[in-house]
Amino acid sequence: MAGSGASDDEVALEIEHCIRVFKSGRVERYFGSDPVPACTDAGTGVASKDRTISPDVAVRLYLPPLATEGGDEKKLPVLVYFHGGGFVLHTAFNAVFHAYLTSLAARARAIVVSVDYRLAPEHPLPAAYDDSWRALRWVASHAPGGAGEEPWLTDHGDFSRLSLGGESAGANIAHHLAMRAGAEGLPHGATISSGIVLVHPYFLGHGKVPSEDSDPVMAENVVKMWRVVCPQTTGVDDPWINPLAAGAPTMRGLACRRVLMCLAETDVVRDRGRAYCDGLKASGWAGQVDLLEVAGQGHCFHLGNFTCDDAVRQDDAIARFLNL
Repeated sequence: MAGSGASDDEVALEIEHCIRVFKSGRVERYFGSDPVPACTDAGTGVASKDRTISPDVAVRLYLPPLATEGGDEKKLPVLVYFHGGGFVLHTAFNAVFHAYLTSLAARARAIVVSVDYRLAPEHPLPAAYDDSWRALRWVASHAPGGAGEEPWLTDHGDFSRLSLGGESAGANIAHHLAMRAGAEGLPHGATISSGIVLVHPYFLGHGKVPSEDSDPVMAENVVKMWRVVCPQTTGVDDPWINPLAAGAPTMRGLACRRVLMCLAETDVVRDRGRAYCDGLKASGWAGQVDLLEVAGQGHCFHLGNFTCDDAVRQDDAIARFLNL
């Protein structure tokens, strides 16, 4: 029994001040799990509310103040957003994402649907992908001709400007859902018409890339994390974590015609994002890739201070992208 206890206390993954995962399956999360209530933000006028889609999936919707054009209400772009956290951290309802997405909804004048998916290692991948797909199909059910009953989407959403986005693991999810939409389609003829926004995406691959030198410990941790969240993985060239791997579905099937890639200079996965852009262009995909790289900033810097100049510049680029 003593040997078993020692094994239970063995750490499989530890990222300082973030998370500790034990080989026994026990998880200690140090932040990101506490929800804050939906509300109407006094500063921006953005309203939020929560909807449960299934026992495993919920969303928080953000609606900015409505505007009129020629006396008629102007419908708003719809962004389906997947939070980051390496598939192991955060909830869509925590203070960080609530504040950030309230700000983004106001800046972009867009409806944001923020997806709360199940976390690994308690729910290993592909749980997060499946939950997110369920949420996307729910959003698509509100397109014209659909049976969706959420009035913020049916009354105010412009489904000719539907996009997906997220940062880190959420950007990984956005990519894979756009690929799945290309293979399977979405209900009621909905399409990812505006494109996908990939902010500091969590992609890996074989061989070292220069950006990993910015933080060798974190570069090692993101590989360890992948093996924790996807225990059945074949490694860093698993198509879930490396869309460019041999055997990955061709990126020609990406179900959109525009991609905005946002990178940060000192992010360890920066060069994986650059490689994604190059691979997408080389795949025969017929769309347009826009690249924004912020100097002197690290992974998901905007979540720490979304009002700093660099974060505002990044969000301005996202706002323009959503509204085209």
